[in-house]
Amino acid sequence: MNDLIHRVRVFPYSIESREPAYLLARREQGIESCWGPLQGEIGLGEQMEGAILRQVHEGMGQDELLDLIDLKMPARWLIGDEEIIEWNFGCRIHPLDTQESVIPLRWERFAHAYPTLELENDRAAILRLHALLRAA
Repeated sequence: MNDLIHRVRVFPYSIESREPAYLLARREQGIESCWGPLQGEIGLGEQMEGAILRQVHEGMGQDELLDLIDLKMPARWLIGDEEIIEWNFGCRIHPLDTQESVIPLRWERFAHAYPTLELENDRAAILRLHALLRAA
């Protein structure tokens, strides 16, 4: 029997001069770290929005989400006896100074954010988010 683990992956963004900017995080330090969304497990009994807010708070210190967008593109992974389901979201936040964060963060426009992401699922998620924001 597989253990089922649910995770959220959150792509924070802000709108400046009608153009979205995306906040990228580097969770792991070292040679194999890469830039991507805020991410973490959904706790036992925790609601999805609560897990998203917790990730934003832990990664950036913000306690408020202005808009939340379900990207409707869950990813499933089977690693040994663990099945991992990742739920991708975009969330609009207040722009902030990233200098005081406990993890490395940086704001990027789409043209720089997209090629920075090393994982194909991250690129697909930010592409969908960007398309949804531009269509709005």
